Amino acid sequence: MNLLVLQHIECEHPGQLREYLKRDSVNWQAVELDKGEPIPALDDFDALWVMGGPMDVWDTQEHPWLVDEIAAIRTWVLELDRPYLGLCLGHQLLAMALGGQCGKMDQPEIGVLEIELTAAGRRDPIFTDMPNKQRALQWHSVQVTEPPENCTILAKSDICANQAMRIGEHAWSMQYHVEVEPDTVENWAAIPAYRTALINTLGEQALPELLQSAHTELESFAANSELLYRNFMASVK
Repeated sequence: MNLLVLQHIECEHPGQLREYLKRDSVNWQAVELDKGEPIPALDDFDALWVMGGPMDVWDTQEHPWLVDEIAAIRTWVLELDRPYLGLCLGHQLLAMALGGQCGKMDQPEIGVLEIELTAAGRRDPIFTDMPNKQRALQWHSVQVTEPPENCTILAKSDICANQAMRIGEHAWSMQYHVEVEPDTVENWAAIPAYRTALINTLGEQALPELLQSAHTELESFAANSELLYRNFMASVK
């Protein structure tokens, strides 16, 4: 199979998921949109992953390539009808591409926090064999406020009602991160926008505490990551 990955900053790559792609000898191509790389012909790919990034979905003047990306996601899901996985910004972009809305949260959601599957999520194939409650890395101040049509909400948290969703038969997205590696928190904290959000939300000592929390959960992060990857790949024909 051929997998297309859209990235918005160098350090937000598929992370732990790359190990499974390598193991399965999956042919994948990453496009760095923030570096001006163009989106290739979509017809050449079997699946699309859209990663996170420090920009907001409405920052089209500063990042005009977001307009083309949103159009490509719409084409991918509605016209080509092929498997899609969006993480964090990729979750919000899916909503925007299909007529939903996103907005700033009253309180950013940052840290290793619990998400819970909804009744629909417990039945959805993307979460087969996964626990109903999971701890996951969150690092966002924007959420999907109005889901698009034909949306099924699959997971929630205490302050974010749409932590995961499915559109149609095989387009999935998660507001939280499933790709976490041992160095993920440290790498993301080096991004000024992320570091500022972390400190403003959790205080000056937040980074060491977040590093420790993430380290404690690495085993469960990896287990859930691999299960979600396997479940997603089962949808790719």
